[in-house]
Amino acid sequence: MKFTAEQIAGILEGEVVGNPKVEVFRLSKIEEGIEGSLTFLSNPKYLNYIYSTKASVTIVNDSFVPESPVTTTLIKVPDAYGAFSKLLEFYNQVKLNKSGIEQPSFLSQSAKYGDNLYLGSFSYVGQNVVLGENVKIYPNCFLGDNVTVGDNVVLFAGAKIYSETVIGNNCTIHSGAIIGSDGFGFAPNPDGTYTKIPQIGNVIIEDNVDIGSCTTIDRATMGSTIIRKGVKLDNQIQIAHNVEIGENTVIAAQTGVAGSTKIGKNGLIGGQVGISGHLTIGNNVRIQAQAGVGRNIKDNEILQGSPAFGYNDFSKSYVHFKNLPKIVAEIKELKKQILNQKNANNG
Repeated sequence: MKFTAEQIAGILEGEVVGNPKVEVFRLSKIEEGIEGSLTFLSNPKYLNYIYSTKASVTIVNDSFVPESPVTTTLIKVPDAYGAFSKLLEFYNQVKLNKSGIEQPSFLSQSAKYGDNLYLGSFSYVGQNVVLGENVKIYPNCFLGDNVTVGDNVVLFAGAKIYSETVIGNNCTIHSGAIIGSDGFGFAPNPDGTYTKIPQIGNVIIEDNVDIGSCTTIDRATMGSTIIRKGVKLDNQIQIAHNVEIGENTVIAAQTGVAGSTKIGKNGLIGGQVGISGHLTIGNNVRIQAQAGVGRNIKDNEILQGSPAFGYNDFSKSYVHFKNLPKIVAEIKELKKQILNQKNANNG
């Protein structure tokens, strides 16, 4: 996919200084620019690279005036960083703007879909599935019966969406994610065996949710596991049955949330956090990486440690923990001195 400097300037409403017909077909850092690449300069720290970069086109701020000759074609805009970000979004939209139904694939006769559907090869769309407009389903995806998907949703290759799942608008689900698998529900028997408890609920994912690769969200035993609007889930996260995650909460990789826990709005949860079941986590909570949470958490708390406790308390305690061998040695020496003093007094 090639673009000329002139075309890019038109998208960004910028001014070309140099060759308007020069073509680019890749993006690069300014210090790693090569012929045919597009880059940008906004940080003064990288100013010297503008004179040596091999990039064919460089986006710069309006205020930039070269102090010596440059070989790269410039596109001047009010905000180079913002313009480059806009261009990345445009490029991504163009790259992902596929349409049509590839073969072999299976699309149930009872399924309904909106305009501009892309269904990749070897994908399966089950009975009574409803797909909105501009839905992109990449190869090897599975959508079970009665799934509902909103507008502008992207399911990357290998995503698996079990039956009854509801997905809102503007969601992205990455490769290997599994939505709606059975919750971990087993009843113990007197003989030590377990009987599986049927998981008859579903998963509801609201608008503007991003779900990373190999993340699993289990269906509810009854009712719904709910991911509220704006939630961002990293790769390799486990969300158990009947969990609810509040609006705009962000969770980093390898975190596990046990069943029926409710997490509030605007939370920030670090990597490898473990959260027990049947808890209530408040709004605006911050949980540091590798924390273990086994109690209810009030709004605005910041936690660290395993089991997790107040961030400030943890920080103060950790100072002493690092000095523990020295503290123990000092205690032993004090005990020795006290014992010697007692012996001297008794003598």
